[in-house]
Formats: sequence, structure tokens, C-alpha cells
Amino acid sequence: MTPTGIALILFGLAVVILAGLAGYIYFRRQNLRQRFGPEYDRTVAEQDSTLAAERELLDRQRRHAQLDLKELPDDARQWYTEQWQQLQARFVESPEESIGAADELVTRLIADRGYPIKDYDEQVTLLSVEHARTIGDYREAHDIAQRHTDGAADTEELRQAIVHYRALVADLLGQNPVPHQAEPTNRSRRGA
Repeated sequence: MTPTGIALILFGLAVVILAGLAGYIYFRRQNLRQRFGPEYDRTVAEQDSTLAAERELLDRQRRHAQLDLKELPDDARQWYTEQWQQLQARFVESPEESIGAADELVTRLIADRGYPIKDYDEQVTLLSVEHARTIGDYREAHDIAQRHTDGAADTEELRQAIVHYRALVADLLGQNPVPHQAEPTNRSRRGA
């Protein structure tokens, strides 16, 4: 075989290997985007590169696989559903107390499912693997609850937090989360 023939074969092999690698990266990226939804975009925005973000998401999946997660028995699921309904009913009369109770109920539910609860950031990253469609709700609700603790959240924000918590609770209980209606802006509420 001539040196030119060998070079062409090696070049062809290199092209096949690069095409295979590009295909692998493409399908892995599509899989991660589908699994994590908006969390994929959020993680990419937080990281230095798309590759670093994808490594982070793959690491989340690895750590999540090591958890001993449990499905709740029907009676526990029913209990959480009833507790949540009572909490929502109490919100009208006592929004300040309800937001704390909602955060406690969600934390208990998360723990009962087998997720860690000691470190909020770790909890959120692990929840994002199976609950990516509602993890943004949890972040929003938790942030509002923190602002409320600091005395910086009004009643409307507390209502929004309850709506966000409700989506996560439904998802954790295996129910379809209630889709959010687009919140009107202040401008559209005033009729401007």
C-alpha cells in the first residue's frame, strides 16, 4: 500500500471517529435538554461552558441514582393532599403563617420521598433530576419564603409562593402540577 493510500485510510478513520463523537455529543445534549428542560438552560447560563454544564447535569444524575428514593404509600399521599388543601384554605386568613407551614410541609414531603434536606442547594440539584419541570417553582417559592422571613415579601408574593409550592407538591405526589396562568404585569392590571 502506498503512503498516500495509508494517509487516505487514516483520514477516513479520523472523519468517522469525529462524526461518531459529534453524534454522541449531539444525542447526549438532546437527552439532557429533554430531561432537564429549563433547568438545562439555567445550568448552562451559570457555568463557563455548555460542556461544563452538561458535566454538572450528568453528575446530578449520578448522585441522584445513589439516593434511596421511595414512592409514598396511598395513605401518606392522601395525608399530604389533605394537609395541602387545609394549608391553602388557611392562607386567606393567615398568609404569613401559611407560607412557613407550606415550606415545612414541602420539606417533610421531600424528606419522606428520600431526598436530602440538610443542604438546600444539594436538595435542589438532586430534585432537578426527576422534577425539572417544577424545580423553578420550588426555587421561587423558597426565595419568597426567605424574603418573608426577612420582612420583605408582601401578600401577593406570598400567594405566588403558595402557587409555586403547590406545583412542586403535586409533582412530588405524582399528580399533574397545575399549569401556571400567565401572571398579569402591574401595567396590565392597571389597564394601561
